[in-house]
Amino acid sequence: MSGTIGSNIGRHSGSIAVTAAGLSWTTAVVTGSTVTVEAGNGYFINTTSNACTVTLPSSAEAGDQIVLVDYARTWGTNKITIDSNGLNYQGDPDTFTVEYTTAGQSLNIVYSDSTKGWLPLEDDVAADEPYVPLTQRAIFAYGNTGSVTAVSNLVNSSGTVASDVTGVGTAREGLAASGYGVDKAIFGYGYTDANVSMTNLVSNVGVIGTDVTGVGTARAWAAAAAYGGDKAIFGYGDSGSESATAITNLVTNAGVVGSDVSGVGTARFFLAAAEYGEDKAIFGFGNTGSATAITNLVTNAGVVGSDVSGVGTARDFLGATGYGEDKAIFGFGRVTGSITGITNLVSNSGVVASDTSGVGTARRLVAAAVYGGDKAIFGFGHDGSATGVTNLVNSSGVVASDVSAVGTARYGLGAAAYSSSA
Repeated sequence: MSGTIGSNIGRHSGSIAVTAAGLSWTTAVVTGSTVTVEAGNGYFINTTSNACTVTLPSSAEAGDQIVLVDYARTWGTNKITIDSNGLNYQGDPDTFTVEYTTAGQSLNIVYSDSTKGWLPLEDDVAADEPYVPLTQRAIFAYGNTGSVTAVSNLVNSSGTVASDVTGVGTAREGLAASGYGVDKAIFGYGYTDANVSMTNLVSNVGVIGTDVTGVGTARAWAAAAAYGGDKAIFGYGDSGSESATAITNLVTNAGVVGSDVSGVGTARFFLAAAEYGEDKAIFGFGNTGSATAITNLVTNAGVVGSDVSGVGTARDFLGATGYGEDKAIFGFGRVTGSITGITNLVSNSGVVASDTSGVGTARRLVAAAVYGGDKAIFGFGHDGSATGVTNLVNSSGVVASDVSAVGTARYGLGAAAYSSSA
């Protein structure tokens, strides 16, 4: 006989039962493509790199028990196959194929008799899949007030901007910023009286650290975004005298900046970037010698994709941020010499929508960040002179009217989300 037995998800809850004599757990995680298991043991099966065939004992007694656990939540990608080794499984002979293909599953089987053979006591999917906590607060920092500054302003989980905090680190403009490590942030690169590659880490309580010696090509007017749930990427920018580049630098979940990665896509500066889809990122718009609307998607492994044809009005000096937990928004900027307040929403699959009419004061050189888990804020910029006005974005991507400025008016600053505590 042949056939397939599916994942057999019982959809009931409860802890895994053990035999009266107890269950011994094998401490070595199984990573191979095959493993032979023994009764009375529990096994952690890691299928990150490959599927695994689990061979059961060739003989068994009533009450013999075996537990298998999806160690890395990867059975949905690389399945496990049960070889019942001559004994029945749920009453079917071992000529049947038994597969478990659901991420996070655990399998607890006991031997009954020669008729039914091995029976699952439980083959449940873990109910509580881990998730990345949502960031709740934001920070605006650095920029130009007429001269470069390092002043910062914290934003609480309700979107209220606080007064100035004395600057830490080298004053500069044209820098980029992103969240990293789930609840922290990083400012990087920029322009003082020359391009720099220094960074400043922000703790999960919003405290900016001193300068960290730069890694990678010094540049200004780059963009940055989170990716992979807890990492970040800096990309593109002006490496000197309006020499556009497409190089990127990945940031680990400990805030360590990696060396240059060769550029993919059209070199440009004055662009923006944001996280979308919970673990991916998008670079968009900017200046290649003239304004453009092209975008480049970034995978959850930090790999930048080739150019995607632009949607919406080509512009530069804009801002971008995530919103709604898994979407993004580009907003404001400069269009052929004039300033604008138009926005473009980005779906959770990275598709950029057409222009949405601007709300609030049209301006360029703005910054933007997530706050309150699923909302966003655009702030500061230049509307003919430096401004400190902000515009809140709700969880549906709707931009609100101006909020009166708090803190020092400036432009060319950076912004990022931090803190998983409201």
